Amino acid sequence: MRMLWLALRSLRREWHLPELRTLAASLVLAVVALGVVATLAARIERGMLAGAAELIGGDIGLSSPQALPHSYADAARQRGLQVAHSASFPSVAFAGEQTQLLDVLAAGPRYPLRGTLQLGDAAGRSHVGQAPAPGQVYLDHRALVALNLKVGQPLQLGGRELTIAAELQRQPDGGQLLALAPRALMNLADARQAGLLDPGSRARHQLLLAGEPGAVDAWRRQVQASALPQGAQLITPEQTQERMRTSFDRAGAFLRLTALLSALLAGIAIALSAQRYARRKTAEVALLRALGTPRRQVMGLLLGTLGALAIPATVLGAVLALGLSQLAWLFASTLFGSVPTSLPLAPSFAAAAMGLAVLAGFALPPLARLAEVPPVAVFRQSATRKTRRFDALYLIPVVVALGLIWAQSQSLTLAGILAASLLGVAVVAALLAALMLWLARRVAPGAHPGLRLGLAALARRRTLSLIQATALSLGMCALLLLAIVAPSLLQGWRQELPADTPNWFAMNLQDNQREGFAQALEKIGGEKLNMMPLAVGKLTAINGRPIDQMHFEDERADDRADRQLRLSWADALPPSNQVIAGQWPGPHPAQAEVSVDTTWRDMFALKLGDTLRFDIGEGSIEATITSIRKVDWSSFRVNFFLMLDPAHAGDLPHTWLASFYLPPGHADGLAQLSRDYGNLSLIDVDSLLDRVREIVDRVGNAVRWILGFSLLAGALVLAAALAASAAERQHEAALLRTLGARRAQLRVAAACEFALLGLIAGLTAALGAAGAGWWLGRAVFHIEHFTPPLAPLALAAIVAAVVVMALGLVGTRKVSRTPPMRLLREG
Repeated sequence: MRMLWLALRSLRREWHLPELRTLAASLVLAVVALGVVATLAARIERGMLAGAAELIGGDIGLSSPQALPHSYADAARQRGLQVAHSASFPSVAFAGEQTQLLDVLAAGPRYPLRGTLQLGDAAGRSHVGQAPAPGQVYLDHRALVALNLKVGQPLQLGGRELTIAAELQRQPDGGQLLALAPRALMNLADARQAGLLDPGSRARHQLLLAGEPGAVDAWRRQVQASALPQGAQLITPEQTQERMRTSFDRAGAFLRLTALLSALLAGIAIALSAQRYARRKTAEVALLRALGTPRRQVMGLLLGTLGALAIPATVLGAVLALGLSQLAWLFASTLFGSVPTSLPLAPSFAAAAMGLAVLAGFALPPLARLAEVPPVAVFRQSATRKTRRFDALYLIPVVVALGLIWAQSQSLTLAGILAASLLGVAVVAALLAALMLWLARRVAPGAHPGLRLGLAALARRRTLSLIQATALSLGMCALLLLAIVAPSLLQGWRQELPADTPNWFAMNLQDNQREGFAQALEKIGGEKLNMMPLAVGKLTAINGRPIDQMHFEDERADDRADRQLRLSWADALPPSNQVIAGQWPGPHPAQAEVSVDTTWRDMFALKLGDTLRFDIGEGSIEATITSIRKVDWSSFRVNFFLMLDPAHAGDLPHTWLASFYLPPGHADGLAQLSRDYGNLSLIDVDSLLDRVREIVDRVGNAVRWILGFSLLAGALVLAAALAASAAERQHEAALLRTLGARRAQLRVAAACEFALLGLIAGLTAALGAAGAGWWLGRAVFHIEHFTPPLAPLALAAIVAAVVVMALGLVGTRKVSRTPPMRLLREG
């Protein structure tokens, strides 16, 4: 108890010291950065799941090709859940001489339970509504144009005459982000009376539920524990989210990267502040040792002081993290509409624990060394420390940093790239600083007096100069990654989905229709048309062994082997494909060749030289695997798992798959195109593209928030690094002033000293950020052809030298204006 009282008293007495305040501020900032990002990430994940619930129309659902037993709805009502029934099926609508195949959803009066049904009236005004009443139907714009109808007019659907009550603008769609046909929404009772849902129909029945998360989870566990009807499956928000897993993974990687760099910046500031605090305490510890205080008691006093500082700082950081994350969420709540999400507390508490680990890891080594200060240091400053070539204590911050990188990144690749990049920056900065000090000793004697003083000061404080250069380099590298490289990565992600990304696909295009389709598409404003052959077949043998006699470890393999396969071929390697093994087929191979995606390679344990036999139409083809491809499935381009060589595949029965971009406002022309080519299936992917673009915007907003904390952390690193040698510089300036040095000479010396440190830090940080950015873009975010912005990084290196020099001059202004006698007394 007495030790705790002494520690509190020591903290109160020393609180005015700038290094203690910097240490406390760094700890608070580390906790805030980690807590805000972890809380935001958790809430964004919940919000995305809730947003996915809006897409499917409920918190969970059950889909089946036949009518579902009433027991499922009864069990949901017993748990207090809301229930809505619906069914989806294709049907042909008639309006005079016009006909159109529609993707119809028949819904009950409670649809939708989640999300909104956005409708348009005859005057074009939008409003939110419910499912249509009996005798009414809603049609989307494509259907209205295709049938040449307007709101208020009748049409025939399922043998019944229905009135178009509204234009269907937006609806929850069971998570189906791809529209295969124009959509219609009708009353469920009308569909039943018309016989559209009778046994043998092509309808798929859905049961949608919504309510408290606990009740939803309980119903889900009950359903999963029982045997589902044949062909039935659960509809969950996670399934909708999984369709855009690559985008979510990238978003999480961006958030973790920004939080991690902010925490590491704060850790560097903590280490520098603790180092300076330890040097300031050296004389006091030596006096305590000379008065007979045991080493263990000295260590306890130091750790008690550190703990007394850490606990309130950590609590403050956790409270600020909760408050700021709530503020950030309210600011960004428009991204998720009115979806309710509760504030998670666990991320802030975990951030507090990580902040304490950062403090212990980065501050403990210099303080622990203080306990070894011998009593004779009271009289002889050179005896303050034992000389060691290697100190295991300084492995602690390295281990803590690596642990923090691993815990926050949740990715071995991201952790390895960051660790290797920062280690490389530290090594290069230390080597450049050592080279600069070596040159300083040789250049200083014949240099300008001011430059000579600056170089001599750097060489005299060799260890401190190395620490300053390394810390500044690491801090600036992290800042450049956040301020320049991360926005550039986001921009690269956006450029993968430019405004004219193909948003339509046309299937079942015949050979004799290709030229006419291309001309018709050009007339209605279609752009970026790309066509690839499409053959449908079945895998029948691998290396001559029938597929049905083989067993595969991957559970997906049996399912894929039973499905129909889609194959294609091309003379050149398609975009978004990269050959990672073997060679792309030549123009005239002697035997049939096939290129396999890495997913298929892993599922079926394939390798180069294996043979695959496919049944296509009435014939078959046996091809040898001559290349393995890595495919970017997030590119929204036409991609295939299997690609044959054109020389042997050209005569196979096939159709063509076309992708193209059609600007908004061309529904009339598209409807005419659909009528002229009635065999085509047009697929709209605009909804999917919009969702991915929304994710990119969300990540950009979150990164801007975290960048603010990072800039504060960078300012603390800069302040701590520049203050690391403040006491020594102050004493030297007093001596030089006493010996007749002018203020101008001291300013020139300080300018030279800090300009050299800033140049080393800026150059090393720019190179490190460029290398890490290039590596992250390729290995983590998988952005093709990403190149870090070299010009802004080079400019940042120059600005860094100027900023460090300016701040260093500001810090030495007080020294140059203070009388030498006062400085000597304070020293």
